[in-house]
Amino acid sequence: MGAWWSGSVTTFLHTPPDQLCAALSHKVVQNRFQGEPQQARAWQAQIDLLRDILPTIPNAQDWQVLFEFPIPRLGGRIDTVLVSPGAIYVLEFKIGSSSFDASALSQTEGYALDLLDFHTASRNHPLIPVLVATDAPPRAQTTPLLLPLGVTEVQRVNATGLKTLLTTLALQTAHTENPLIPAQWEHAPYDPVPSIVEAARQIYATHSVADIHTARADATNLTQTSACIASILQKARTERCKVIVFVSGIPGAGKTLCGLKAAFADGDDGTGATFLTGNPTLVSVLREALTRDTVSRGQKRLLVEQRMESTIQSLTKFRDHYVGRPAECPPEHVMVIDEAQRCWKQAQAVRKSASRHVKLTESEPAHLLDIMGRHDGFAAILCLIGHGQEINDGEGGLACWGEALLSHPAWRVEAAPDVIGTGDLTHLPTTPEAGRQRFLHLGVAIRSLREETAPRWVNAVLNGDVETAQRLAGQTDLPFRLTRSLDDLRAGLRHRSRLTYRCGLVASSKAKRLRAEGLGCEVPHMDDKAVSQWFLNRWVPDKDIRASDALETCATEFAIQGLELDFVGLCWDGDLIRAPSGDRWQPRRFSGTKWANVSTAEATLWRLNTYRVLLTRARYETLIWVPQGSADDPTRDPETLDRIADFLMRCGVRPLEPAAPARPFTLQNDLADLLQD
Repeated sequence: MGAWWSGSVTTFLHTPPDQLCAALSHKVVQNRFQGEPQQARAWQAQIDLLRDILPTIPNAQDWQVLFEFPIPRLGGRIDTVLVSPGAIYVLEFKIGSSSFDASALSQTEGYALDLLDFHTASRNHPLIPVLVATDAPPRAQTTPLLLPLGVTEVQRVNATGLKTLLTTLALQTAHTENPLIPAQWEHAPYDPVPSIVEAARQIYATHSVADIHTARADATNLTQTSACIASILQKARTERCKVIVFVSGIPGAGKTLCGLKAAFADGDDGTGATFLTGNPTLVSVLREALTRDTVSRGQKRLLVEQRMESTIQSLTKFRDHYVGRPAECPPEHVMVIDEAQRCWKQAQAVRKSASRHVKLTESEPAHLLDIMGRHDGFAAILCLIGHGQEINDGEGGLACWGEALLSHPAWRVEAAPDVIGTGDLTHLPTTPEAGRQRFLHLGVAIRSLREETAPRWVNAVLNGDVETAQRLAGQTDLPFRLTRSLDDLRAGLRHRSRLTYRCGLVASSKAKRLRAEGLGCEVPHMDDKAVSQWFLNRWVPDKDIRASDALETCATEFAIQGLELDFVGLCWDGDLIRAPSGDRWQPRRFSGTKWANVSTAEATLWRLNTYRVLLTRARYETLIWVPQGSADDPTRDPETLDRIADFLMRCGVRPLEPAAPARPFTLQNDLADLLQD
């Protein structure tokens, strides 16, 4: 990863402009992009403007200038990066533009935030995004609040104002305790962790996983797991045998990413793969995301949609199609099943299909083993298993797969040692034939980009283990905050999401009294279009009220499981409370006009797992809102809700604090003050 051209300010000023443009044009050809005359003119305008400005900035001769710095995760390139000892300037030029449109502002900020998150040399220094609309009218400019690290708000200037802005900021950042070495900045590691949707787009477009990395060294488990899966599948192909592989892991560890790699990045050998999920949300969101991305590359939408139907399939439709056609064999030899622990037990399968066209007679795992067993020779099933994520009645867990395998001896089993034994819902029965592969368990969370202890903390909270939760919270900056105000929750999410990150509200499907607080509307998780619009459309900058960041509708565990948001607002209702004794969690269901306690062990497990799913959906931070309730409404008893909030605070959650207002000083006055100093 490197800029198309880079050098010190001194080198830049001594290089003829036509030579710089030629070097950039050569990169267009080298990277097989389509060169356009307006791009060459834009480069010329940027170069001329910077050649006029940079000589006037004090001590800027050793700054580094970088043109067309790539940001692979976002699929773009930064027009110009200026690296000084005290700050990194991310410049996006709109040559000839007379306005600062919302998409350009979002793009500029997105580049800077990506560097903050994934570029190691940018994490501990100020990042200043600057949108230059060259022909925009002059505007009053405020000096950004400069912290020792982080991204400022986007600065908006025209061509004339850029000189004043850069000079002011250069003087402000001239004296820093931890100076950058500008010439070394470009070569620092850039290790992006894509979201599930971003990863799917990238893998599907390139049939490669080479650019998908993890931002922490301790997450190498993901690479080792993918290599282990590939090795197992290749051996089974060579031996023309049948193999089932169980990939287990904690929430947010990358199970779905491993499945996408197996489904999309392979298949040139005539033994194609399909990605199956019983989660209709994941089907619709991934299909629509990949369709939009592929159509943007010039392909016809109708053809792309047809192709997506075989690439990402509904487990239910796939199952019914082949159960109803016992002589038909699927064209794919590799089946990837997401959230395989949610497959139905036999009793549930029979009951649920009783009124359907296709009647099931066995458990879902047994039917799927039958279907893939029709292949002559090689066939593989890759089961992605989420620990503690069985969230509904009739879900059989790993034990259900183990029972089905006992009657299908042709299948070789490969799994992590941790999931073999004990005989409960979350384990495979012990069999001497099972291969034990330790890399088939993912134990490091990569969804939470800023703190990998989040799933362990969530586990401690749901287990009622205050001591462990406090210890984990004391070791790190816990990515959870608590508020009792819905207005503050929304304000906190908007402040954190800025112009780029995606936020949204989530709640339990049993949270029936949030409607009294004005949140009675949830995303219909069986409506493909509504779900895709919630996850993929934007309130900022498009003002689309259907989008998650409009903060009007809540996604339930059924809509959000398997997917993620950058910032999550968890709306906690009375369906999971601390018992009056304070020693345990008490699940409840709303019936008629009042809450009723849930007492069965299975129902308790499902409710705890519901909140486990909701608490582990954020890539950055989860803001938890516990309503204050109303003394006049027994279904929203303040004392009951206080017990929830108090317990979370005891476990280490800190209060959500309001954002500080911006400084109202003008650039011209600040520059004059600095020059006098």
